Amino acid sequence: MEHTRIERDVLGEVDLSENAMYGINTARALENFPLGHKRTAMPLIYAMVTVKKAAALTYARLGVREDGIYQAIAAACDAILAGQYDDAFVTEALQGGAGTSTNMNVNEVIANAALVILGKKPGQYDVIHPLDDVNRGQSTNDVYPTALRIAAIRQLRELSKACADLQEAFQHKEQAYEKTYKLGRTELMDAVPMTAGEEFGAYAQALSRDRWRLYKIEERLRMVNLGGTAIGTADTASRQYRYEVIEQLRQLTGIGLAAAEYPVDLTQNNDVFVEVSGLLKALAVNLMKIANDLRLMNSGPHGGIGEIRLPARQQGSSIMPGKVNPVIPEVVNQVAFNIIGNDLTITMAAEAGQLELNAFEPIIFYCMFQSIDTLAYAVRTFVDNCVSGITANEERCRSLVENSIGVITALSPHVGYEKAADISKKALQTGTSVRSIILQEGLLDEEELDHILDPVRMTEPGISGKELLMKNNIDEK
Repeated sequence: MEHTRIERDVLGEVDLSENAMYGINTARALENFPLGHKRTAMPLIYAMVTVKKAAALTYARLGVREDGIYQAIAAACDAILAGQYDDAFVTEALQGGAGTSTNMNVNEVIANAALVILGKKPGQYDVIHPLDDVNRGQSTNDVYPTALRIAAIRQLRELSKACADLQEAFQHKEQAYEKTYKLGRTELMDAVPMTAGEEFGAYAQALSRDRWRLYKIEERLRMVNLGGTAIGTADTASRQYRYEVIEQLRQLTGIGLAAAEYPVDLTQNNDVFVEVSGLLKALAVNLMKIANDLRLMNSGPHGGIGEIRLPARQQGSSIMPGKVNPVIPEVVNQVAFNIIGNDLTITMAAEAGQLELNAFEPIIFYCMFQSIDTLAYAVRTFVDNCVSGITANEERCRSLVENSIGVITALSPHVGYEKAADISKKALQTGTSVRSIILQEGLLDEEELDHILDPVRMTEPGISGKELLMKNNIDEK
């Protein structure tokens, strides 16, 4: 027969397993929010535990209790951060009460873990109380958002590292194919020539901007309202505690956290998370653009563009033997769709705050962390399973340039816009190359065409073959 213990609150009593590491508040959360969803993510839990440790160390230094209670609480936090009690954190990610259930869960597990360290049984709250001791001078409303910011900074740094690897992978392709000439396209129509290296280099530049954005947002995330308690007015939190707890937290996290100049503001408003989400959306949009481009350039192998070859990752069809699909760009696209949906949810949740508190921080946290984590995984598979293995089909690239009417743009300064347009029309109607029509009509000779249509000259700034214009006393315009 299982032994139990009884815990009480203002609503009544609850029977718990004798050795349960959580308490009555967690039990009520399990009853109230049976969503069959996901538990609160451990990065947030660990960040909250770190906040509790910072508070315990602060109170120990201030000598609030002389019986080693806060030293035991700090040691319990260390045990939790080492993964010892992961299965005790059971609250749903989505919950009513602005994250209170998760804060209560953390308080109860820390208290019971500290009791075990002292040789006591879980539930002996007369020795260490989850609220009077672990939660002393705190509120869900300053602990939860502070932890959210810490966890977000940590996760964003991992995402930024992944983006750096993707940027570097494209830079390698930029260097490898800096002299591989291909057809540029505007509105999916033939345009002027460029290099494959320039195509890849543009992707690297976009990712560089995304990394800069992620770096800059950390400045605002480092501002925390810890010590502001319920609404930012610091009710029940001493001045000494408020000053020292953030310094302790700064040392524990290695993050340059700073006290909010106006804690009431940070307690009320969640616009910084809307900003983070917006930056994640911008990254997602860039990734979608890149993924779509790679799918187009890889299309074929014979009926499409076929300028590049993506690594073959898996069999692509249950009915068409030998078909290989661009599955990595496709999953990157799907992740990006998800991030854009999450951005809308975060926007609505941040707007729904009322007066001194936003009750919907759990959904903000859930969507933001899902976006960051999924993006990081998507970027890494993009690097490892796609971009690093891309090769250019140089023969196909050259053929498309040579047979395209896009080269007429380089010839326009030499024959005039109207004549160039007429040549383009003839080329489209007859299937004859632009080069052949120019020669047939005697507009330029072979040597002049070779000079003007040299790939190096066509992909450099300015007029290709401007020397010929000067030779004929035609000023460059």
